[in-house]
Amino acid sequence: MSSAFKRTVPVSWHELHRITRTLAQELGAAGPWKGIVAIARGGMVPAAIIARELGIRRVEVVASASYEDRTRGPVKVLSDIDALKRSCGDGTGWLIIDDIADTGRTMQAVRTILPRAHAAAIYVKPEARHGIDSFAVEVEQESWVEFPWDASAP
Repeated sequence: MSSAFKRTVPVSWHELHRITRTLAQELGAAGPWKGIVAIARGGMVPAAIIARELGIRRVEVVASASYEDRTRGPVKVLSDIDALKRSCGDGTGWLIIDDIADTGRTMQAVRTILPRAHAAAIYVKPEARHGIDSFAVEVEQESWVEFPWDASAP
């Protein structure tokens, strides 16, 4: 574990599904929504659950990279930004979904493309709360959230 992370918070598939469905209920009440933009890769599973829960069929993906192992680097948007703008406009009526808002830099990068979208994350850290409209669970800044897709095999 990197010295920047003081503890690991393991998340099971069952727990992830349960809290994502709870967030979906909150988001459903704030809708209706035109579609979802999943931040790849971590936001893809929560976005699929939320899309299913809310009956949303339009799901776009924006690829980004900001971590190499457990080391933060600069946020890079790897997707075709013009195509995303053509599909989602300025983001009005769209949800941006990510697994975790750590520093808020990834969400900020996507919101420069879709400034009117509603930003949601399953987990949020204090440093990123200002840039998130909805979230399910807040964790300490120094925590590493280990999602089921990142966990080591038993």
